Amino acid sequence: MNVKDTSESWETRSSRRPFQGAKTAVNSDEVRMPDGSTARRDYQVHPGSVCVLALDEEGRVLVLSQYRHPVRRRLWELPAGLLDVPGENPQLGAERELYEEAHVKAEDWRVLADFYASPGGSDEAVRVFLARGVSDAEGERYAETGSEEADMEVAWVPLADLVRGVLAGELGNPGLVTGVLALAAALAGDGLDALRPATAPWPARPYEA
Repeated sequence: MNVKDTSESWETRSSRRPFQGAKTAVNSDEVRMPDGSTARRDYQVHPGSVCVLALDEEGRVLVLSQYRHPVRRRLWELPAGLLDVPGENPQLGAERELYEEAHVKAEDWRVLADFYASPGGSDEAVRVFLARGVSDAEGERYAETGSEEADMEVAWVPLADLVRGVLAGELGNPGLVTGVLALAAALAGDGLDALRPATAPWPARPYEA
């Protein structure tokens, strides 16, 4: 049995956008069901995101602690951000986020995992990159003001500790959970060099290589 996600689109009888924000929106679609009936589906329209799992030579992962107001919690996360430029190579966005949030650069980039953040209520697609050969970036550190990012804590944590935290229910950010478990699986399987190249196609968010 070939277990693989496939492209499919049910007929949309009508669509409206009751909310348009600065970066995301909400669509309300009337969708034709297989039995001929229609049902309303409300969902967030999202440009997509990138996450970076930066791994050093000691097997530690770069993580950030950031307050997230919707869930009223401070979460440990990977450096991440929105795909602000339509059609841009997502690696460029990942490099930008790694620099801005942690003032770090990397020499070797791979695709670690692709996933949908909450496919029942959002079209947000997320690509998690593995970044190795990390070092401090040149120049002045990027200074973020007036947002949660101004209050971030940065740490390098052993991968095994993060895996234990995920399995214990102590770490719940989806990018971190996906990235950490995907990295552990890759290390236990064919190894990191077998991962997809950074320029691997991304059907959910096509881009110019």
